[in-house]
Formats: sequence, structure tokens, C-alpha cells
Amino acid sequence: MYDRIENPAEMKDLLGQIITKIEGKKGDGEIVFHLQDGRKFVMYHEQDCCEMVEVEDICGEWEDLIGLPILISEEVSNAPKLSAKYHEKYDYTDESFKWTFYKLSTNRGAVTIRWYGSSNGYYSERVDLKWGN
Repeated sequence: MYDRIENPAEMKDLLGQIITKIEGKKGDGEIVFHLQDGRKFVMYHEQDCCEMVEVEDICGEWEDLIGLPILISEEVSNAPKLSAKYHEKYDYTDESFKWTFYKLSTNRGAVTIRWYGSSNGYYSERVDLKWGN
């Protein structure tokens, strides 16, 4: 799946960049960061069958990232292999799921974007990163 992505990117690519505009919100399948140099950095998921990946939550304010250099840009994920008890307790019905957290910070503040992916266990639950047009 990854080989279909044109212009792949990594979170560290945002370090030192200045964001001028951000498009995306909770429930979306894509977030677009417009950079001062005219490029776009895109978080999205290359959709396939029997899977869902979307922004589940955003903690912080986009305004804290606008107009200042990005000082922290990191990704942390958790692909749990959980017991049936855990699924029952928290009412998870997905066969396979993954949370991915992205933390972006400037000297004004920080934003954490939480993506949630689920599938039947065969398909990807990964968030894709690329440079857009």
C-alpha cells in the first residue's frame, strides 16, 4: 500500500517549518498543513476495503501552530493485542485497531491529533503522510 503514495513524508519533516493554514477536523480522514514555503504536508489514509481510519480527537488549538516554527513533531502509536475482557469492558468490537498520536508544538502551544484505525485485521490501520500539491 505504501508504494502507491507519491512524495512520502515523515513527521520529522515538519521540524522548523512554519504553518500558515490547517484544514481538517475531528471525524475527517485528512488533515492538510499549508506551509510558508508553498508546500502542503498531508496526513490521510489510503482507503481500502474493510477498514476505517479517521481523526478521532484534536487536543489544543490550531492557532497555536500558525506562524511559528514547529519545535516538536512526533508520532506515537499503539497497536494493541488486547484480551476479550478488554474488548468487553471498553465496548470495542473491531477485530483489529490502532491509535496513532501526532504531537506538534511551537513556543506558543501544542496540539495532539489522535487518529483511530480499525479493520478486520487484514487491512492497514496506518495514517499515511505525504507532501501534497
